[in-house]
Amino acid sequence: MNFKSSFLYIAKAVVFGLVMAAIFLTVTAYLNGGNFSSGFNNSTHRNDGLSFSTAVRRAAPAVVNIYSISIDKSRPINSGSLQELGSGVIMSKDGYIITNYHVVQQADEIIVALQDGRRFTSEVVGSDSETDLAVLKIEGDNLPLIPINLNHPALVGDVVLAIGNPYNIGQTITQGIISATGRSGLSSGYLDFLQTDAAINAGNSGGALVDTNGDLIGINTAAFTVNKQDGNNGISGISFAIPIKLAHSIMGKLIKNGRVIRGAIGFTGEAITPVIAQILNLPDLKGVAVTAIEPNGPAAKAQLKPRDVIIKYNNEIIPGTNLLMDRVAETKPGKQATLTILRNGKQQQLHVIVGEKKAAK
Repeated sequence: MNFKSSFLYIAKAVVFGLVMAAIFLTVTAYLNGGNFSSGFNNSTHRNDGLSFSTAVRRAAPAVVNIYSISIDKSRPINSGSLQELGSGVIMSKDGYIITNYHVVQQADEIIVALQDGRRFTSEVVGSDSETDLAVLKIEGDNLPLIPINLNHPALVGDVVLAIGNPYNIGQTITQGIISATGRSGLSSGYLDFLQTDAAINAGNSGGALVDTNGDLIGINTAAFTVNKQDGNNGISGISFAIPIKLAHSIMGKLIKNGRVIRGAIGFTGEAITPVIAQILNLPDLKGVAVTAIEPNGPAAKAQLKPRDVIIKYNNEIIPGTNLLMDRVAETKPGKQATLTILRNGKQQQLHVIVGEKKAAK
């Protein structure tokens, strides 16, 4: 074979290889929705929606392990014992950490362990048993922060990740969906929980519930358990988290005042049911029927009486008990509020000076 023949042979082989490569790229791009690069990157990056590694990388470093130590003062030094363990979330570069109240409520000393190996002794800035939240403070540099988007409400069906330190085995990620929102009646009535089937076990309390972007949407707080005699070892797949918008608001109040100041007017009531509506001869089922008045309280001084029906608070229509209690709690003690009531079928207004709710013990 002479030089010319060899050159033509090599040229044909090169052209054939280029044509086959072009065909391969075209077919690959078609199968991957027009993305030429995806055929070469499957070993290092997946864009198929099945991996949440990016979200975990964004959120997980800011989720800390919390160890609360109880010291027995009647025993010799170094007699401290691990009282409780849980998780927390670093919320600001100043070192503020949010966690659950029940994680730190009886601690004499609180140790915070970061995922990068650093450990800090923390102080309790403030706590609120009503919402089971507490704020801690550590002093450190270059602290990892959790991404937060307060304007992105969690919706039923959203995929979520729970990050925490279950049973002290180390940071763990569990995955599930938002099963329901607005779950009330599980606490004091001052919050509505997010319900999820992502596993939240002992040690997860105070950890992060994040969306698939890694944004914080809730603080893990509790798991619903059933009787182990039922044969399922107490596992129910029902867990709860405090919505981030509420947790963030409570955190701000704890940092400012060390506690949450809530208004109260000294009465109890219940939602209007068909039976109550019939007894009180009410035109509809909206409002709160007053059942009892605290002696010498703000409501009593304003002449609110049992069997009155509160239909508006500061001119806002009140459809039920939860909204009314929230509005009263959010009113600064010492301010005057206007109650629009129905009494004996007639509408009238009462003016009440809001007092302060006593802290739960």
